[in-house]
Amino acid sequence: MAELTPSIEALQKRGVHIPHPESVFLSDDVNPDHIAPGVVLHPGTRLGGAALSIGPDAEIGSEAPMTLINCQLGHRVKLKGGYAERTVFMDDASGGSGMHVRAGCILEEQASIAHSVGLKQTILMPYVTLGSLINFCDCLMAGGTSRTNHSEVGSSYIHFNFTPHGDKATPSLIGDVPAGVLLNQPPIFLGGQGGLVGPARVGYGVVLAAGSIQRGDALASGHLYRSGVEQASEPVPYPLEAYRSIRRIVKNNLVYIGNLLALKDWYEVVRKPLMLDDQYHQACWAGAQSSLELLLTERIKRLAQVAEKMPASIAAIEAMPSSAATARALAEQRSFAASWENMQAALMQTLDAAHGDETARLAFTSAWQMSSKASDYLTLVHALSDTARQAAATWLQSIVDQAATHANVFDTAETE
Repeated sequence: MAELTPSIEALQKRGVHIPHPESVFLSDDVNPDHIAPGVVLHPGTRLGGAALSIGPDAEIGSEAPMTLINCQLGHRVKLKGGYAERTVFMDDASGGSGMHVRAGCILEEQASIAHSVGLKQTILMPYVTLGSLINFCDCLMAGGTSRTNHSEVGSSYIHFNFTPHGDKATPSLIGDVPAGVLLNQPPIFLGGQGGLVGPARVGYGVVLAAGSIQRGDALASGHLYRSGVEQASEPVPYPLEAYRSIRRIVKNNLVYIGNLLALKDWYEVVRKPLMLDDQYHQACWAGAQSSLELLLTERIKRLAQVAEKMPASIAAIEAMPSSAATARALAEQRSFAASWENMQAALMQTLDAAHGDETARLAFTSAWQMSSKASDYLTLVHALSDTARQAAATWLQSIVDQAATHANVFDTAETE
C-alpha cells in the first residue's frame, strides 16, 4: 500500500472522508485546515492553491476526476467531475461531470450546471440552472423564485462572446442585479441548441425559442422570441476593421458594468454580515469580491480595446460610400473615441465606491437590519417586506444608472 502524504493524513484526522487516499492529490500550498470535516473526496480529486476552501458536506468527484484550484465552496456543494479555478460555489451549488469553469465565476445558492458546461467570468444567481453541453462565458443570469421555478438554459446553448472585429466587449445580461437579488422575478428560458450574440440584454419572463440565434436585446416580458441565421443571396462586403453602429455595444457594456458594481455593493452591505458565521462562508465572500473585481477590471479593459479600434474603424467608414447609416456610425464612433479617456477614468473611480442613491440605501439597510433574524440568506431575502424590496431596487438601480449615464455621449452625436 502506498504511503500517504502528511497532508492526506491531516485531512483524514480532520474527518474528511477519502475512500481511496492513494488516488487523491493535494499540492503543497493547500491548507488542510481549510477543508471541513465531512467533506468527501472521491478518487482522482486534485486540489491546489493557498486560497482553496471547501465547506462542510461538500462532495467532490463522485462521477469523474475533479480538479479544484483556488476555489471557495460553501456548504453542501456537489461537483461531480471536471475542472474549476478561482470560482465561488455558494451553499448547495452543484456541477456535473466534464465541467470546465475558469476564473471569475460565481455560482450562488442552489445554482447548478449539468455535464460538459464551460464557464468563464460568469455569475449565476440563486436557482439558475444550465443544461449540458453549454458554453456560457461573460454572462450574468438571474430570475426565478425557487428550485422549482427557476431560470434555465437548454442544452447545447452558446453565448457568442468573440466578434469578427477581434474584441470581447460582449458581456450579456440575462435578468439583472437590482431585481435579481430579490428573488421575486419570473424565470427566463433560453431554448436548447440556440445562441445569444453578446452584448445583449434579456428581460425577465422572456423565452428564446429552441434553435434560435438571438442577435439583439429581448426585453419584452412574457414574450417568445424566434430568430435564426439570416441567409444572404450572395456575399456582401464586410471590412473587419469597420464597426457599424456602436451605441448598443457601448451602452450594454456600461449597463453590465453597472450591474457588477451593484452586486459588489450588495455583497458588501447584505452578504458580508451573514457570511461571518464560519470560515468557509467567509472564504466564499472574499472569493466573490475578488471575482467581481476581476470581472469589473476585465470589462473596462475589453471596452478600452474597442475604443482603441475606433480610429481604424472611422478611417474605413470614411472610405465607404456616404449614406445615412455610415453618417450615424461615424458620429457615434467619433463621440465614443473622444469621450473614452474621461469615461474610463470615471469608471475606474467607481470600482472603489459606487453606493448609489444614499436615501434608498439607508432605507433598505434599516429595514434589512430589522428583519435579519433568519439563519440563511435565501430565507431572509424571501422574507423582505415590499417596502424593503422597493428601497433595495431603487438603491441598486441607481448604481446601474450611474454607470449607464456615460452612454449620453451618443445623444451629443445625434445633434452634431
